[in-house]
Amino acid sequence: MHETSPTVHLIARPQLDLDGMRAYLADVGGESWLDRRLGEDEPASPGEMLVEFGGRACYRSWEPGLNPNVTRVRTDRMEYFANILRSAHGSVLEHANYSFALRDVSRVFTHELVRHRAGSAFSQESLRYVRLTDIGFRVPPALEPLRDQVISIVERLEEFQVDAARELGIDEEGVPFHVKKEVTSALRRLAPIGLSTDIVWTANARTLRHVIEMRTAEGAEEELRTVFDQVARIMVAEAPGLFQDFTRSDDGAWAPEHRKV
Repeated sequence: MHETSPTVHLIARPQLDLDGMRAYLADVGGESWLDRRLGEDEPASPGEMLVEFGGRACYRSWEPGLNPNVTRVRTDRMEYFANILRSAHGSVLEHANYSFALRDVSRVFTHELVRHRAGSAFSQESLRYVRLTDIGFRVPPALEPLRDQVISIVERLEEFQVDAARELGIDEEGVPFHVKKEVTSALRRLAPIGLSTDIVWTANARTLRHVIEMRTAEGAEEELRTVFDQVARIMVAEAPGLFQDFTRSDDGAWAPEHRKV
């Protein structure tokens, strides 16, 4: 058994095909928008550009005059995104997807995370295939007064995993993989739900805004608050325009000015 602490890694973000964008914009008369964005001292992130592209396509608001019904075209991107959030035009946020590798989170955490199915994809380490020979575990703060007892219980469960695999002979030469899988799957039923695991999670920016708000709120589960505080910090730096209305309180809650965008 070894003690762990959850970490968050951003492993994928949107990638733009600028040639394709430019070809489309040439057709609709919006090339100057792309030139302006690419020429900025601090260019927008690909995710922000993708969201803005989707939003401007809705109204043909690349430049003044392209759509006579649009009398005001916001050229400043932060101002543009502020209006998107204020007007709750949240569907355009769904174009930008981000992938995270969540390391050493508990299966308590993953059971909660997968409830957020809309706008998400999940790939979790499978205990049907992965043997528990060295259980990772994080003692929750509420159980710190019982730390020694908690660790002792986890160590005993780990010993059982190793002993059972040996007594059932699944590591002996010639044992078919399907037999190993069957035993490994059975043994996971005697593993603590708090054991550390890994999960890859992909979510769009709209979903991220919602989950960050919900899972860092004061009443949220402690481990989820810890992990999504990391997610929030990453996204505020990665796509500041899309998360510009979030503020962090002293107790760690991230709250947006505009909810349910």
